[in-house]
Amino acid sequence: MLPELTLVLGGAASGKSTFAESLVVQSGQNRVYLATAQAFDDEMQAKVARHRQMRGDGWQTIEAPLDPGSALHDIAADQVVLLDCATMWLSNHLLAESDLEQARDTLLTGLAACPAPVVVVSNEVGLSVVPENPLARRFREAQGRLNQTLAARAGLVVNVVAGLPQVLKGHLP
Repeated sequence: MLPELTLVLGGAASGKSTFAESLVVQSGQNRVYLATAQAFDDEMQAKVARHRQMRGDGWQTIEAPLDPGSALHDIAADQVVLLDCATMWLSNHLLAESDLEQARDTLLTGLAACPAPVVVVSNEVGLSVVPENPLARRFREAQGRLNQTLAARAGLVVNVVAGLPQVLKGHLP
């Protein structure tokens, strides 16, 4: 059984989404994919299509690039949610020049109110060099703070490296 909140971290192309999907599928509950990506170009459209195909059938997809917190209020208790991913959600808000604190609070309120387990995928961005530009530094700092907040609230935190899960907090079901 999954805890109310699970956080799956990892670097780009680390296997974090695949691992998170497997947790959701193994739960045996009705699966909801809460998508935060915005496909503005051909490359991103192809990536979204590839991920959809890899997931296969049996998923209800909800597109919520800016407000997954509100979408979580409509989830039923017999479902399980995969929010993929917090990094794209944060990028969307940075590019939209949103109030990040308000957006974060809305997301956290939605996560707390959701009656179903939620698995959040997020990138670990603190293992690389200090970015050379202010926007990238602002993103890195905001992502690090968001990951820390999510990890503190999560019952299970897993870091995925090269497709291998490392449990940082809690126990795998």
